[in-house]
Amino acid sequence: MRHGQAEARLGGRFEELVAIMARLRSPEGCPWDREQDHRSLRQHLLEEAYEVLETIDAGDLHALRGELGDLLLQVLFHAQLASEEGEFDIGGVIRALRDKLVTRHPHVFGDKQIETPEAVVTEWEGIKRRERSQTVQEQAATGIPKQLPALARAQTALRKAARAGVSGSAEEAARALAQSQARFAGADAAGAEQALGELLFAAVDLARLRGVEAEQALRERVDRFLREVQLPASGESEEEGE
Repeated sequence: MRHGQAEARLGGRFEELVAIMARLRSPEGCPWDREQDHRSLRQHLLEEAYEVLETIDAGDLHALRGELGDLLLQVLFHAQLASEEGEFDIGGVIRALRDKLVTRHPHVFGDKQIETPEAVVTEWEGIKRRERSQTVQEQAATGIPKQLPALARAQTALRKAARAGVSGSAEEAARALAQSQARFAGADAAGAEQALGELLFAAVDLARLRGVEAEQALRERVDRFLREVQLPASGESEEEGE
């Protein structure tokens, strides 16, 4: 199939999806879909994102296709809601993404020379700062969703701070980890939670400096633990397992 034909076919399928979403939200559509709003869909968006992660972790590309479709549905749903409110539609989402990809890749769509992944990230952050008229320090403190899991949010915050020039060495992070562990061991009940937070934060910083994704590392460790102790599968209650 020629490139133009493939584009036309893909465009037709996407338009069909948009039309289906609009039909589901119409008075003749689905009662559940008509009842939803942006806030009610928040948990579904999060769940679908995690299901995508699970299929990636499992290396199941066949299942990944379906889960990516479920995640795309959430994007279409929010765009449809915004369209009904007169704010924007899925076309606006696509145009904004297209413009962002072109603007933030001057080494691909322009004449700028960038050779390494690290330099690409630095350029990307600089463009975002210019777009938002923010200082380096302000940029480090924004754009971190509160809905991220705590470990992932901590590592994102630390990574942004490092790009803003606020970062220590691996040795400093290791010392902070040891000190936090000592404080946690000696903390009373009232101070244990704060001390544990310091301990976990120091561990995440050390993971970042060693190039390890803390969230993924803990996910894999939990999976190994579940296999080792042979706990009931997800969704099976303890009573059902007895």
